[in-house]
Amino acid sequence: MKALILNSGLGHRMGVLTSEHPKCMTEISHRNTILSRQLRQIVEYGIEEVVMTTGYYDKILMDYCEFLHLPLHFTFVNNPLYDKTNYIYSIYCAREYLRDDDVVLMHGDLVFENQVFEAVVESRESCMTVSSTLPLPDKDFKAVVKEERIEKVGIEFFDDAMAAQPLYKILKEDWLVWLENIERFCESDNRKCYAENAFNEVSDRCIIKPLDVKDMLCSEIDTPEDLVVVSAKLKDVNERTVYMCFSTEYIHTGHIAIIKRAKRLGRLTIGVLSDEAVASFRRFPLMPFEERKALVANIAGVERVVEQKTLSYAENLRALKPDYVVHGDDWVSGFQKPVREEVLAILSEYGGKLVEYPYSRDPKYKELDKLHRAELSMPDLRRGRLKKLINMKGLVTAIEAHSGITGLIAEKTTVLQDGKTYQFDAMWISSLCDSTAKGKPDIELVDMTSRFRTIDDIMEVTTKPIIFDGDTGGLTEHFIYTVRSLERMGVSMVIIEDKTGLKRNSLFGTEVAQTQDSIENFCAKISAGKKAQKTHDFMICARIESLILEQGMEDALSRAFAYVEAGADAIMIHSRKKDPTEIFSFVSKFREKDSVTPVVVVPTSFNSVTEEEFKKRGVNVVIYANQLTRSGFPAMQKTARTILENHRAKEADDLCMSIKEIINLIPEE
Repeated sequence: MKALILNSGLGHRMGVLTSEHPKCMTEISHRNTILSRQLRQIVEYGIEEVVMTTGYYDKILMDYCEFLHLPLHFTFVNNPLYDKTNYIYSIYCAREYLRDDDVVLMHGDLVFENQVFEAVVESRESCMTVSSTLPLPDKDFKAVVKEERIEKVGIEFFDDAMAAQPLYKILKEDWLVWLENIERFCESDNRKCYAENAFNEVSDRCIIKPLDVKDMLCSEIDTPEDLVVVSAKLKDVNERTVYMCFSTEYIHTGHIAIIKRAKRLGRLTIGVLSDEAVASFRRFPLMPFEERKALVANIAGVERVVEQKTLSYAENLRALKPDYVVHGDDWVSGFQKPVREEVLAILSEYGGKLVEYPYSRDPKYKELDKLHRAELSMPDLRRGRLKKLINMKGLVTAIEAHSGITGLIAEKTTVLQDGKTYQFDAMWISSLCDSTAKGKPDIELVDMTSRFRTIDDIMEVTTKPIIFDGDTGGLTEHFIYTVRSLERMGVSMVIIEDKTGLKRNSLFGTEVAQTQDSIENFCAKISAGKKAQKTHDFMICARIESLILEQGMEDALSRAFAYVEAGADAIMIHSRKKDPTEIFSFVSKFREKDSVTPVVVVPTSFNSVTEEEFKKRGVNVVIYANQLTRSGFPAMQKTARTILENHRAKEADDLCMSIKEIINLIPEE
């Protein structure tokens, strides 16, 4: 594509402003002339070749273009009869340079904003800029539009006409038709009319569509009065603000492309999602917020970077009130659709606009995402993520997983609510659920080798931190090796309970014989496990059974402080009562002396308490310990019964997830 700029006119109506140079060199801002702005826009939109017609002061014009040092190849064509002809003859003089490509044609006194030029350049059809909102001018171009194409262009047309400006994109096949008639006009000595006169005779073959730019800036400067008006409009255009949001930790060409498009609209501010927002929306960020912020801040064209604390844009939009919000069109449907709807509603409050560009689906970006995901799943990165999440969010949630597919459910289930995203932060590999999935009783019958295989199955397809149910931890000598194995695998935390003997589920309480370990012995086990660690990332959590075994609050607190002293990284307090009072009491008393050590709860019985309430009271980890198992088995049992009752599978279809949904849940790699 070539740009054709017509600069051979005299510009007499500009008076003294054109006494020493052509009109196109008139200043319209503190940093641009009409021409320098046009040329920079041409460069910005990827056009490399410019054919420019000249007239008087042609040497000054040529030197000026070279002085700008822009990456453009110029072909200057002088109209020797510039004072006796119109620009139709200038085009004729340049005809040999204009036969081999699409042409973007503009007059050298035309000022237009980037959005207008972008629409022209990206048009798939030949087009001319028109406005359906501006009044028809008396002495300037109007375009007669019929059947969605331009039939005539001239100053004399008023019926079925729209205000028009001489900014065109003309495809090669259309341009050759018009150019041929321009040649015929000029060779017949018809050289003082507009080039559009030649177009009007062939408009049935040179198909040019109207491109309606409405109130956007696209104006010629013919007089000093025009200069004042256009310069004021341009100042407003240059003061426009644009907002985008990023969560990314790596910048690829797709990001750069949309940033370039955004900065053409105005002064660009980019919101970078906070670590907590990224962790809740996608997965734990490999790069912390400050590094991601610095990465974006160093991209050319980004004026400033701010933090966006949630997936919702509301807080930042109401504070910044940008003229434009820019986003890819991938949020028109799907998970982020409510976020988009909220953005539109807020923009409508003050007249802002949403600009959406096609989302880049280049396969190499998908590969980058796979590499990112693979990096997150590596043991050394995965292991420390739970501790970081606790420090970052204050409260994290985990849900049980007992297989690869339940791990994927825990990994990918996300809810958008009140402008925020919610998902589970970690996975709990429960002894009970692992045993149940294998059809065996929860008495530590499933050996560690088998349980480690479950960890492998889940880790292979997920990236989130894993909390492992270590039961009693077994013999201290054995627990040491369990710690080393779990740490090496990338598990984040092991929880061991202070009981001895044959394991019985805590929910049985005193209904079955259960023996609590001594404080001394259990502290020794914790201490041995901590000494066996190779890193500071791995966490040992001491689970206190005092309330389950009705040993009283004081016993529970004494154990908690002793276990922390022995090296426990977290304390889990458990209860089988539906009333959470004793849990709240424990946390309150524990926090009076220890405000740092994370507290873990498993609200299977006291399940009416919200996560927010737990957080306010000082709890740091909430584990939903068996809900997937408890909901999954009844559903499968109901499906089996339905098939038996109906002697076919049709009635069971409504109970089943589609195979397509399951396939989409499972990663390809």
